[in-house]
Amino acid sequence: MQGLRALAALMVVVHHAQNEAMILAGRTGTDFVPRHGLPWPAGVDIFFVISGFIIVHAAAPLYGRPGARGRFVAHRIARLVPLYWLVTGLYLALGLAAPALLSGEGGPPDAARILASFLFWPMARPDGAVLPLYGLGWTLNYEMAFYALFALGLGFSRRGAVAWLSAALALVVLAGRLLPAPPVPLAFWSDPIVLEFVLGAGLALLRAEGWRLHAPARAALAAAGLFGLAAAPDAPALRLLAWGLPAALLVAAAVLGRDRPEAARGGWAARLLGAAERLGDASYALYLLHPFALRAVREGLLRSGFAVTLGPWPSLVLMVVLTLPAALLVHRLVERSLTRFVRRALEPARPAAASKSAVTPER
Repeated sequence: MQGLRALAALMVVVHHAQNEAMILAGRTGTDFVPRHGLPWPAGVDIFFVISGFIIVHAAAPLYGRPGARGRFVAHRIARLVPLYWLVTGLYLALGLAAPALLSGEGGPPDAARILASFLFWPMARPDGAVLPLYGLGWTLNYEMAFYALFALGLGFSRRGAVAWLSAALALVVLAGRLLPAPPVPLAFWSDPIVLEFVLGAGLALLRAEGWRLHAPARAALAAAGLFGLAAAPDAPALRLLAWGLPAALLVAAAVLGRDRPEAARGGWAARLLGAAERLGDASYALYLLHPFALRAVREGLLRSGFAVTLGPWPSLVLMVVLTLPAALLVHRLVERSLTRFVRRALEPARPAAASKSAVTPER
């Protein structure tokens, strides 16, 4: 699973790195044509399916328990909010210091937009785009709505919670389609992309009820998922089908297997898997911070003159590669400490026996 999270984050990084390479090529007068072996933005769809799976799977000790909602909300806030607020604050500070950085915002942000961004509330920019101040936060606006709905269902059993979540998200999507002029938040949250959380939740339910696949079947699912993504049309209206379903096949291949045997835990394959797992652990930091790293490397290449020497494609590879140690470093030195601190501050007090059995859902 962690390796798949790493893949999803890298897909998003490659997508934005190609944009940076196009800027670099334009400034150096060289040719650059992006390549689309995979629909790189579909890394977000993989993340959404993974999130649906992990939340339902890791909340096993919470279903129907007293205080479950408070613990769940505390864990989720501690996991997502601190680093996002830090990055959004950094982006805002840079934008105020250099207004040109916010030129794509359709105007300087007002207090309402800044507050909405920090509170994960969808709000339209002056140019009409429904994006938070730090654009990558659009996915977190969906995540937080998903968490809120899921928390309401924690009073049920696992099956009941998944049924509640599926029905609630389906109703939200339907309401957004039936109302003639839905308010901005509902229009945003009713995008069918939210049903990708349901796909992941369904996979968690299958695993909890004992579904397991042999290696050949999982390999076939993974191949079908990759082929489906590669062959999918770039049609936003069909995103759930074109990208969401192949993403669900990839996640199914990752989560419906048996536990790894001891023999698989040694040798070069285990080292490669370990590296992928470490990058998966840092995938949230990689997702949030990679635009800063990509732009910093791009400007360094341009100002040093190496952009002309290397050319766009080697520069793109270098930009992507250098985002990885930056994300790993921030994850280790900043993100983990912030998460622990906020969790201790927010998590409701509970008996020691309960604290030993509690499982913290991770993104």
